[in-house]
Amino acid sequence: MPPRARGHTGLSPRDAERLRPCLDAFLASTDSRARIAFDPLEFPHRYRDPRDIEVSALLAAALAYGRADLFRPKVDALLARMGPSPAAFVRALDVAGARELLSGFVYRFNVGTDVAVLLLGMGRALRELGSLEALFVQGLEARGSWHGALDAFTSALRDVPMAPLREVLGPERGLQHLLPSPLGAGAAKRLNLFLRWMVRGPDGVDLGIWKRVRPSALLIPLDTHIGRISKHLGLTRRNDLSWRTAEEVTASLRTLDAADPVRFDFALCHYGMSGVCPTKPIPENCSRCKLLPACSVGQKTVKGIPRANPMGPIPSPRPSPGGRGKTGP
Repeated sequence: MPPRARGHTGLSPRDAERLRPCLDAFLASTDSRARIAFDPLEFPHRYRDPRDIEVSALLAAALAYGRADLFRPKVDALLARMGPSPAAFVRALDVAGARELLSGFVYRFNVGTDVAVLLLGMGRALRELGSLEALFVQGLEARGSWHGALDAFTSALRDVPMAPLREVLGPERGLQHLLPSPLGAGAAKRLNLFLRWMVRGPDGVDLGIWKRVRPSALLIPLDTHIGRISKHLGLTRRNDLSWRTAEEVTASLRTLDAADPVRFDFALCHYGMSGVCPTKPIPENCSRCKLLPACSVGQKTVKGIPRANPMGPIPSPRPSPGGRGKTGP
């Protein structure tokens, strides 16, 4: 693709017309449902009640960092102890209940006090506003921007008395990592991932239970997989995993689909996670990739080798010990 003008934050119409059929074909060829079992999205898919879905989803997304084979058992164990209705559990949760649930809990940066804040904050939101959707919309209406809405959302969740929690569970350790407030300049990948699950769909992958927020407003959950592939496809020229880069990638995707810009996120991320599209390109894989006509790295990789490959179709994405949270917070 030709270089874009300095300061441009989206695809040109010409580049969009070149990329759109590649991404559409790629998405159509991807068995996204088969990958749900390897994604933290598996947890909210267990529930039917919208409030149970959003509570389990936020807990899963908040802890979805590091290797999936490490964080998934932690989330699974917490949800099992919370009973059949996570929403009912957090509505009734108090400090004593938090101590019983989370005493001794440790997962990488986070300890029980950090998770207790999240659960107590969700319970307060459900009691006072009826849903986590209402809490997010409240912030969106007050702040008027996606970044401001997320900042208000995490700040409200963290507004719980800390002294009683510290007394029974000890001091917090990674609360800012779990619920960043202020939000800062990072991409807030896990929060935007949670919002994608809630707002998009239902389409077999995302759950679409929130009706007061439009999919067009979503921001791409930017991680190293999405950042790398986005640069290959000309969606951004930036190298960092910042909020600004997420905005630039999303602006490019809006050129392709203004109503649903992040619909390619799940398939593209798992394409990178699976090893089919690794950091070091594999010529055989690149030569058979449906994104090749739009991928600058793929075209350089296959230069000088035949396009047709007698080995057959590109391998299906394989299960990975990692997960959506593997490559950054």
